[in-house]
Amino acid sequence: MSGSLPPNGGNYEFSPQERPFTPGSPYSPTHTAWRRTAYAGVALLAGAGATFPSALTSVNVGSISGSLGAYAAEASWLPAIYFAANASANLTLIKARAQFGIPAVTQTFLIIFAAAALLELVHPTLVTAVLARACNGMAAAGLVTLAVYYLMQIFPPNLRPVGLVIGLGLSQLGTPLARLVPVDLLGADRWFGMHLLELAIPLGLLAATLAVPLPPSERVRTFRGLDLVTIGFAVPAIFLVCSVLGLGRVVWWTDAPWLGWMLAAAVPLFTIAWLVEANRTHPLIQFGWIGTRDILRFGAVALLVRLALAEQTFGAVGLLTSGGLTNDQLRTLFAWVLAAMLAGIAAAALTLSERRLPWQLMVAALFIALGAWLDSGANNLTRPPQLYLSQALIGFGTTLFIGPALLYGLIRMLKRGPDHLVSIVVLFGVTQNVGALMGSAMLGSYQVVQERVHAVALSADLVGADPSVATRIAAGAGALAATIADPAQRAGHGAGLLGQSETQQATILAYNDVFGLVALMSLAAAVYIGGLILFSAVRRKQAMGRPA
Repeated sequence: MSGSLPPNGGNYEFSPQERPFTPGSPYSPTHTAWRRTAYAGVALLAGAGATFPSALTSVNVGSISGSLGAYAAEASWLPAIYFAANASANLTLIKARAQFGIPAVTQTFLIIFAAAALLELVHPTLVTAVLARACNGMAAAGLVTLAVYYLMQIFPPNLRPVGLVIGLGLSQLGTPLARLVPVDLLGADRWFGMHLLELAIPLGLLAATLAVPLPPSERVRTFRGLDLVTIGFAVPAIFLVCSVLGLGRVVWWTDAPWLGWMLAAAVPLFTIAWLVEANRTHPLIQFGWIGTRDILRFGAVALLVRLALAEQTFGAVGLLTSGGLTNDQLRTLFAWVLAAMLAGIAAAALTLSERRLPWQLMVAALFIALGAWLDSGANNLTRPPQLYLSQALIGFGTTLFIGPALLYGLIRMLKRGPDHLVSIVVLFGVTQNVGALMGSAMLGSYQVVQERVHAVALSADLVGADPSVATRIAAGAGALAATIADPAQRAGHGAGLLGQSETQQATILAYNDVFGLVALMSLAAAVYIGGLILFSAVRRKQAMGRPA
């Protein structure tokens, strides 16, 4: 093993170039080819495995509620709790990493997640499922960071940002991978297969990180007493907001007063956390910096694109399932999406440079806009093959956007100093997690409203005296002549069939409106980024004393 680092660090003498940039990050010595290969394998498992267990639950949430003894609306807590735990985990993860090391923190999270998954396996209820999702959210935050650090061991110093881009891209593969798993395998014996798979993932990742450990890291004492006060107020507030976003569309916003009470409770919690941070000498979150124009622009673009990405998880899947398709019939579609996401990761890594970051973000937004626009022409004959291209474009745009977006924020952070790291990671985590819930909530609510609008418009044209309407009713009644002898009953069933056709058409038109809205949002993000690129170019030319 000459020239490589012993698994436990041994007596290896690290050079100044191999020292970590921030406390908690591992050293970066030269490794042999086989060890770099092992690091790449663990990174792939950690990156994709971070979101895979939660994705299994999310894509089957409508089916597993019965096995948990819960209503479908109650099962909507599961994805909301995962996103809330994942978003809030970053408040503690950065400092915990610096004080205890990322392997120790992540392995602790994996052990806790495995224990919760085992409890859910033995006693599957809504409470144990919620507990498992919360633990999964915390573990996923650590696993994504761990995947990035493993990948950075592979690349030379000048290419280490590529590890960040690839690691974040891998974390987006959970949903298409979950769609590829046969439902029969997961749903056997009250979803025992899914619960068993959820237990196997943290155990397998724990074994992989122990078998192929990262180099040691420098650790410093980072936690301060007031950090716990901020965390104690901010975390419940994040959970409340995420719960409202996850459940509002299901129970409907105006029909559940407790949604308003939850939002009302979140406001003072956030306010207290902000007041604590605003009056600290060494704040956990740099609210003043986050409030600057440059960082607000970064957060707004990241949030807007995250909202648009809900088109794939809600829009396309909702359109197809409304036509009677099941998860197993969507496998080929998501195989295309998976391949496109891998291509997006490769494109982001191969074209990565600081000057190209805004261009990558703009191109990603244009790909998403084009995919959504192609979907906006769906009809009642639309099936997965008609969505291969559009959903592949959105998948490509997803992984082309996610890594460069965070890298853009980290570059802004480096200009201020490492003490701003928590702030940028928390901001990005909130825009991506809360944005995912907000996107589904916003698009889902818009789809419901537009469906009612189209249903009213279509029903206004269904007049019984209209010969074409009478012909449709008669055709539907005639199809039932062999089973229903009474002409009046046949006519009633024929009218019912026409009503079902009207509802289906209204649903499809509403989803087309959703796709059109996503295309507009993505195009707006692309135009805005393009404007910033042009403005920056003009300023550079003016600074050089040349006419723009």
